[in-house]
Amino acid sequence: MVVWRSFCGWLLFALLCAWPVAAPAAGIELRSSLCVASAPAGPAPSDAAIAALRFDCDAKPGTELHREGWVWLRVADPSALKDLPGGWQLLVDQTRFDRITVLTVARNGTVERIDRDAGSLSANWAPGGLLRFPVAIAGSEVEGLYIGFSELDDLSLMRKVTAATAEGATRADGRWLLLIGVFVGALLSAFAYNLLIYTGQRYAFQRWYLVWVGVSLAYGLTWTNAAAFLVPGFVGPWAVRTDFVLVGIMIGTGNMFLLSVLEQGMLPNWLRRIATMLAIAGVVFGIAASADRLLPPVITDRWLNYTVLGSALSVAVSVAYAVRRGSRTIWFYLVGWTPVICVFAIRLLRNLGVLAQSDAIDMATFAAIALESVVLSLAIADRFRLLRRDRDRAEQARSAIAIEQETLRRAAHTDFLTGLGNRAAFHAALQMLIERQDPSGFKLLLVDVDHLKAVNDRLGHDGGDALLRHMGMRLTAAAGADAHVARLGGDEFAILLPSGRREDEDRAGHALDLVQDEEWSHGGRGWRLSMSIGSARFPEDAGDADTLYKNADLTLYQAKRCGRQQRRRYDPSLKAMTEQKDSFVRDAQAGLDRDEFSLEYQPIVELESGRTIGHEALMRWQHPQYGKMTPAIFGEILTERTIGPLLQKHVLGIALAEIKQNPRAGGFVAVNFTAAQLGGAPAARRLLDQLKRMDVPPEALCIELTEGIILERAVDEVAAALRLLSEAGVRIALDDFGTGYASLIHLKQLPIDTLKIDRSFVLGLLNDDGQSEQIVRAIIGLGTGLRKTVVAEGVETEAQRRRLRELGCTFGQGYLFARPAPMRLDTVGTIILNEAAVPDGVVCRLAG
Repeated sequence: MVVWRSFCGWLLFALLCAWPVAAPAAGIELRSSLCVASAPAGPAPSDAAIAALRFDCDAKPGTELHREGWVWLRVADPSALKDLPGGWQLLVDQTRFDRITVLTVARNGTVERIDRDAGSLSANWAPGGLLRFPVAIAGSEVEGLYIGFSELDDLSLMRKVTAATAEGATRADGRWLLLIGVFVGALLSAFAYNLLIYTGQRYAFQRWYLVWVGVSLAYGLTWTNAAAFLVPGFVGPWAVRTDFVLVGIMIGTGNMFLLSVLEQGMLPNWLRRIATMLAIAGVVFGIAASADRLLPPVITDRWLNYTVLGSALSVAVSVAYAVRRGSRTIWFYLVGWTPVICVFAIRLLRNLGVLAQSDAIDMATFAAIALESVVLSLAIADRFRLLRRDRDRAEQARSAIAIEQETLRRAAHTDFLTGLGNRAAFHAALQMLIERQDPSGFKLLLVDVDHLKAVNDRLGHDGGDALLRHMGMRLTAAAGADAHVARLGGDEFAILLPSGRREDEDRAGHALDLVQDEEWSHGGRGWRLSMSIGSARFPEDAGDADTLYKNADLTLYQAKRCGRQQRRRYDPSLKAMTEQKDSFVRDAQAGLDRDEFSLEYQPIVELESGRTIGHEALMRWQHPQYGKMTPAIFGEILTERTIGPLLQKHVLGIALAEIKQNPRAGGFVAVNFTAAQLGGAPAARRLLDQLKRMDVPPEALCIELTEGIILERAVDEVAAALRLLSEAGVRIALDDFGTGYASLIHLKQLPIDTLKIDRSFVLGLLNDDGQSEQIVRAIIGLGTGLRKTVVAEGVETEAQRRRLRELGCTFGQGYLFARPAPMRLDTVGTIILNEAAVPDGVVCRLAG
């Protein structure tokens, strides 16, 4: 019975696909011969203004056209309509727009005009996803035919414009209504049958299939406009938007049905994850494609089509796996779903422009879905009860195996990469040492491998893994035979020294210090080892495991913050500092609400002339308890995950607002950025959008960053952000140059415009036997050779200024010129600093 009904379904499918959509005399395809023009947004232009538009007749049917304003289409050769009698019909593919206007101009000057907005199309729909507009003027009398769309989603998404006689359109409507009737009857029957077939708990594949049938029914009714019989007026743009959402859900539920209907273990985990992600992507991109008011419609439509393609490939691979592994249910799946997959693949090729527009493709889609609903309903009824029993047994056996495997995994205490103990082993050893109650105590050291990101960037992840293995061996050797060494995860290790003897701890500490700066090579490339180490003792520094770990971790953080490559011991003052930081984090949120944060500006001047070319914006906090504070006091909160981005956003907003308020001042304002603000190209685009919204030219902003900020993220992310900003005209300055890590590499990889010599070298320029001068000379030479601007920070004396000028430095910044101070605008529109902050009465002006 199943085979016979499947054969009948296939026959129905073949007949519907082979049935011609329209006889040649009944329809004239116009889409490929349309000329295109655009007009500003607003009310529809007058008849004369429409005729006077400059139409482009060379644009291809798939041409993308910006959606803002009006898009006008003109039939290039009206003589194509000559055989149509009066009362013929213009059929337009449904798409998204605010208004549509159809203008027909007769040779005798008569004008027939139809204006409709998106909500008043209840009398203009036709079966098959079309909009119908009757034209009284005979085709032989038509001199011009124009179709206008206000706020069209995109011209490339409209695939059909046809002229047909009233009789031809009626015949086409009849075919569509017949197909819709079969389609609705088949899906309603399948839904009811599968809803009632079992009275007990349903399997997951049944639930997914019921959802798929329901969504497919809704999609068919909406796409073909049959929903208008139930909800008058639900046609046009809103029906199209609903279609996108329903297609996305169909993709998702179809994928999940396949995953749930196959026997357990038929598909590898990676393939199941891909299919699940594609299911989620289908829903997400379906919703995104419907949001044409918020997102680019062409891009979201394309991604939805790509998701359909990806799902089809995922299904093909899944079928191959299931067939090879002897699945029984896959054959029922193939009988029902092969037509659907094939038709959707053809439909995808049509949507991507590979195949021409044809009603046969759309009609075959709904015929295939109807066939699928019948076949799989029968398959579920006849076979799934037996499969349920086998599936339950197999799932119980596999669940027992999975539980056993999970138990063994949890029992394992070995790190897979280094062979050391893992986090579980470390906590077990730590708890055992605490429970032994040895009065001599023990010591905990937490070790962080410095700059692992840089190793991964330069040597690849295999190089990073090799470094971690090497560090594991070196730490084991340095700690001694009695120590417990574990890798906690990532680049963090832990060492437990159980003896409690100070001499053993001193020996291990000395051995760890010797590891610092050791030469290590991988793949022919060298690297110097660097570790940050924090330690705490039990019971002197803590009386329980959690507190001991937290104190050691706090000390590790202090070692990293103070320059890395060092070993620090726990000090109770660290906890006070942490508590102060936490207090500052709490106060900062209230400080933002009370507008306590502000900017002061320090000029950047030309050393020879004293001319100011810009200012560096420096954050200040007028704390209600501690008074005015600089980032030297509260700066750690800028990297805190919650309040840090808010403060940076606030500071940037202040700087851009002051630039906007003083457009005549010229010059630029330099703002210090954190790693969170340079998270790849999206972050750069957000900043450029903000500049555009605030009407601030990109060249008026300079971004200052340190190499420490670069190392907090992958270099590729920072480089992508900086390249976009630099191409737009934003200046990029590398601050504190000469004190960071791998500076020359960053100069090569990043679009740096300015090098800022660290103030420590400028302060020692005349005082340390010439060492600072040699460094400054080298930086200036490097910057000049690379055609970059060089700015010396911390210029405090005339002698320093003179010597820097002799060395070839062009620009400087420091107390010699002005202390940081608020800016104000004088009566002639010149930004001046607070006079009290300007030495010798010098007025610092922005160049312009």
